[in-house]
Amino acid sequence: MQLYGVQSTAMRYFLEVARCGSISEASERLNVAASAVSRQIAKLERDVDSILFERRARGMHLSEAGTRLAAYARKSELEAQQVISEIKELHGLQRGLVRIGCSEGFAMEFLPKAIADFRREYDGIHFTLEVFPPIMASAKTRNGDVDLALTYSLSPEREIKVEYAITGVIQAIVSNQHPLAHCTSVSLAQLQEYPIALPMPDTTLRQLFDICCATQGLYFDPVLTSNYFGTLYRFVMDEGGISLSGELTLHDRVAHKELCALPIVDTDMHARRVELQSMAGRNLPPAVAAFRDFLVERLRNVQGGHIKKNPAIMP
Repeated sequence: MQLYGVQSTAMRYFLEVARCGSISEASERLNVAASAVSRQIAKLERDVDSILFERRARGMHLSEAGTRLAAYARKSELEAQQVISEIKELHGLQRGLVRIGCSEGFAMEFLPKAIADFRREYDGIHFTLEVFPPIMASAKTRNGDVDLALTYSLSPEREIKVEYAITGVIQAIVSNQHPLAHCTSVSLAQLQEYPIALPMPDTTLRQLFDICCATQGLYFDPVLTSNYFGTLYRFVMDEGGISLSGELTLHDRVAHKELCALPIVDTDMHARRVELQSMAGRNLPPAVAAFRDFLVERLRNVQGGHIKKNPAIMP
């Protein structure tokens, strides 16, 4: 059997088809004929003596053998990029790129502030930050499209390394003038008599909320449903009603007393975790590893009940 390097034509074409799920789309991205892509895939399948894709009406889906080969190839591709990056960074963390995927709540305050604080020490490090639904953030990490994901999780993800995790505390958010604003905590039952604004059902927060309400026989008819958290919190600030939030999402606004955050005491609402994720088995580049350590320290501070303004940056 012929051995293929990750940069071989066959492997490059294979990975692109795996990413796109389509030979025609892969051929456009690679700027080669679809027939050339098909030939390379067929040759690779003959050489490894396995079917790598299941051909379906709606595209190409990786077989079990294809999934294993794609995972190996992606890791090898990233490791090759890392070696090149490390050669360029022999004089320390002077340059580098950190690609982050996250759930929307972390992109509002927590991560922008962390990036700004980190770059005060390492101003040569650049970042990209993309917002995804939680399951997609994990998938982007698993595929190597991002280096780190900060997201919510209700269950373990395959081929994902959890670098650090804390309980994803869910709070009720109310305006300072709301009748519940004086409370130190609330139950879901206490929220029933007030108008409520909720995120869409594809979020872990809404899924957990719906499960807990069903378990307790509670019914809520949200007056506002939105896929943009900023809309929900603006609605609360304008005294339209209450909403829900993760602890990290609005920490600064709560600290500055723009809003009130009330912990929800129902035990089942504590099942969600905040996870800092990376691809399992991957050696992270120096810049990514340094920012990972920085985020872990910040998450530890949250777990300890406070968020320091400028925790020590770990080289």
